[in-house]
Amino acid sequence: MLTTAKNLLFEIVGVALLCACALAHAENGVSATEIRIGMANALSGPAKGLGSAVKKGSEVYFNKVNATGGVERRRILLLSEDDGYEPTRAAGATRKLIEQDNVFALFGFVGTPTSQAAESISSKAGVPFFGAFTGAEFLRSPVKQLVFNVRASYVSEAELQVEHLVKDLGIKRIGIFIQADAYGLAGKDAVLKALKKRNMELAGEGRYQRNTEEIDAGIAMLKAEKPEAVIMVCAYKACAAFVKQAKESGLRPTFLSLSFIGTEDFIKVAGLNGEGVYITQVVPSPDDVSVPLVRQYQADMRGAGIRHFDYASLEGYIDAVVFVAAVKAAGPNLTRESLVAALNRMNMNIDGLEISFGETDHQGLKQVHLTKVQNGKAVPISKL
Repeated sequence: MLTTAKNLLFEIVGVALLCACALAHAENGVSATEIRIGMANALSGPAKGLGSAVKKGSEVYFNKVNATGGVERRRILLLSEDDGYEPTRAAGATRKLIEQDNVFALFGFVGTPTSQAAESISSKAGVPFFGAFTGAEFLRSPVKQLVFNVRASYVSEAELQVEHLVKDLGIKRIGIFIQADAYGLAGKDAVLKALKKRNMELAGEGRYQRNTEEIDAGIAMLKAEKPEAVIMVCAYKACAAFVKQAKESGLRPTFLSLSFIGTEDFIKVAGLNGEGVYITQVVPSPDDVSVPLVRQYQADMRGAGIRHFDYASLEGYIDAVVFVAAVKAAGPNLTRESLVAALNRMNMNIDGLEISFGETDHQGLKQVHLTKVQNGKAVPISKL
């Protein structure tokens, strides 16, 4: 009996030590039942349409995965913070998500200035920064070990826009209207790169302050240069105000915008003034059911009681699909290191979309699609 009791004691102690060891090596945000990830983006203010849509699309897919058992029996818990599209708030939200909520990874941040504030914090903390809704180059070059971008870059978008203006429309004088911050400068740098490739110079520049619609000075600056086309690097409310007031002032160039504008929100706010505006997109049309992933997106959105389809929620949905695929590939012993390793070897077709990452390339999608607003819809023109 004594021997049996001793053996039982040793077994209990052994199990306790194993449990303690496992807990000691557990990754932040990962338990036997859940994976906590953190999102901070604009859920209020002039850019709230973007943040809300990205969140909605990603939640629809994560909820679907959770309803079928999660990944390795772990449900994905998305913790969300509102940063109002302001860098200081994004920084505070990022610290909260990492230091208080102990998230495993950061996911779906919206905007260049906000991502810039958040990424510096996440990298120092060793937390992956995945699927930001921005095409800024600082997240892409040089490659950052913990940063993975799903969408194509602003450089790719600007290249397609300038190519279309010069080659297809014969336009030679191209100006820009930008948000006076990191987003605007990222877009400007992308446009300048495309112009330099063709030995062209910028034909005027107008600016406005983030989260405002104060665009009169920007219009005046551009009118003086008489551009034939203006590429807009702004959020939807400011872009809509700019197009409307520019036309009223007599400035009527060809208008173009980067994908960050928030296509459907822009069309709604701009009304008839939005007709004819070109917008580059980094995901397929949310109405293009010839793409299997878009059909799946639509079905899952309807299943969640949502019948409005848009580019931003589709992008959030795609980000979630790619993230879950990487978590599955990382295996049952999920760590940040195993997630990064899985992403670095990802090369797959996900229901019609080619997604690939590598140690020297952390941008998953490469295609850019050109659309033009016609009869209140963004109609696909071509793709690069």
